[in-house]
Amino acid sequence: MLDLLIKGGYVMYPILLGSVVAVAIIFERFINLREAKVIPKDFFARIKGLLLEGHINEALSICSKSTKPIAKIIEAGIMKYYFGRDEIKEAIEDAGRHEIAYLEKYLNLLGMIASVEPLLGLLGTVTGMIKVFNVLSAGGIGQAEQLAGGIGEALITTAAGLAIAIPTLVFHNLFSERADRLILQMEKSSMELTEILSQGQREEWKV
Repeated sequence: MLDLLIKGGYVMYPILLGSVVAVAIIFERFINLREAKVIPKDFFARIKGLLLEGHINEALSICSKSTKPIAKIIEAGIMKYYFGRDEIKEAIEDAGRHEIAYLEKYLNLLGMIASVEPLLGLLGTVTGMIKVFNVLSAGGIGQAEQLAGGIGEALITTAAGLAIAIPTLVFHNLFSERADRLILQMEKSSMELTEILSQGQREEWKV
């Protein structure tokens, strides 16, 4: 690995840096972009049951202690419980937008790495070929070792850029699709809770 890094020239350093950042993001998204982490079914069912039974304060207490994205959305809605349906809906939508940003966290950076890595590889190809032409212009084809060094740099950087970009692009698309699916589930759950809170608020006013 170190030998390839040396033969690839200076362009290999930003290529390697991009790969390290990409791997870190992939691991982070694998951990945090899971349904059990974002919208755990048991948690949602428990909160829904408490709201249906009218235990608003208990539900609020549980949500305030949780770090789950859906808990933050529910908490925002409960905080506007006494202000009517429109206020509840607006609060849930505002909190939802914030949590959507959390679900899409680092995905733009991951996509940028997937786009930049092949360009860095191409840059390495160009610099390697420049070295080859410089050798040819200076001493002809007799300097085989220097020619091989320039060609090697061109090929290594191209291969490294593509080898990093391809899986990075795959994971970017995978996480984007997963984030979209979770966002839809959050919106559906939020609308359900909006109706529950609104209904409870109307019934309380009737009493």
